[in-house]
Amino acid sequence: MTMTTTAPEAVVPNATGALLGQTVLVIGGSSGIGLATARRAREEGARVILTARDPERLRHVGEELAATTEPFDATDFDRLDAFFRGLPTPVDHVLVTGPGPYYAPLATLDLARARRDVEAHLLLPLQVARHAVGRVRAGGTLLFMGGTGARRAAAGLGLAPALVAGLSALARNLAIEVAPIRVNVIAAGFVDTPLSAQLLGDAIETRRAQLRATLPIGRVVNADDVATLAVHLMIDTAITGATIDIDGGQQLVSG
Repeated sequence: MTMTTTAPEAVVPNATGALLGQTVLVIGGSSGIGLATARRAREEGARVILTARDPERLRHVGEELAATTEPFDATDFDRLDAFFRGLPTPVDHVLVTGPGPYYAPLATLDLARARRDVEAHLLLPLQVARHAVGRVRAGGTLLFMGGTGARRAAAGLGLAPALVAGLSALARNLAIEVAPIRVNVIAAGFVDTPLSAQLLGDAIETRRAQLRATLPIGRVVNADDVATLAVHLMIDTAITGATIDIDGGQQLVSG
């Protein structure tokens, strides 16, 4: 395995930051929440390691953050194993992002796609936790991205509610099994990211306007909001086994 370290261009670490001297690994760190978290961690003084599927986009992000980068698909578990075995030194914190949930009514649910969803949302966190033992420093963090949108019961949600519930249950058990490494889940509602724009297409502006009009916070949650929470969970060593919601109050109102 060959990792590439590039020179800094844009983000300058804070010499007195709360993560100074620590290493943050972001799996899925070339865009959206992963990228925003990598930037915040870098601003707090951390060294950053990034993985993602798109080599070109990852290269540009690596240049911006002076990050070590490795392009690969994290659901290729043999490749994931090789990556962790190739880490030259332990890391302090790991954030795992992933694709959006797969919604489909029972009658049209694609079983192959459902299996890929299980891999991305349950088996990937499980594999990361296995590799973390001995490679994430004591008191460090494993952070997994979950969601709030599938908690309600409704026709057409398919497998998504089970994966949402399963990730939180998995994190609670892992927090005991891999202690003193801490394990937490960030459960996000709608977050205004490139992935959201891709999924909604022409309907994205309508969705943004709806949320601005209905959310108690009066605005749409963005990737920087989630990144701030992620870095807080890295810093606060008293939190483990928790699922923390960040949705701007979306669960409190209809829609």
